[in-house]
Amino acid sequence: MGSKDEHHTSATHLVKDIMKNKYGATFTSDMVFDESMTFILYKTGDINKAINVRDLVQGNVEKAIPKFMNLVFVDVDTFEKSWNTFVKYAGKKLSFTDCSTIELMKIRGIEYLASFDSGFDGIVSRVWE
Repeated sequence: MGSKDEHHTSATHLVKDIMKNKYGATFTSDMVFDESMTFILYKTGDINKAINVRDLVQGNVEKAIPKFMNLVFVDVDTFEKSWNTFVKYAGKKLSFTDCSTIELMKIRGIEYLASFDSGFDGIVSRVWE
């Protein structure tokens, strides 16, 4: 995310709060991780930027970087539930990955989503600055 992004400042503060454990344990899914790595490489063309974000999220023992998030995986059951959510909320134009996030939040009892996407409103609670 570059400084030209309208949410850059808010996102920076939000990430700092998350890293200070203000909202409790943090999670991301394999699908969100996939989208993030692809986006970073596509936008920057620099694999090192993707590696740095991966190290921040998952930690890197060799670089003495602690793990920041718990990575959760979409299994077959969650995939099917995500499809149903995708169809149900088609009018909100949520991605399939967004719908898998909603389902993982339900399954794991995750209360808040760090997102600026108002498409989640009325489905899950968002935190943002």
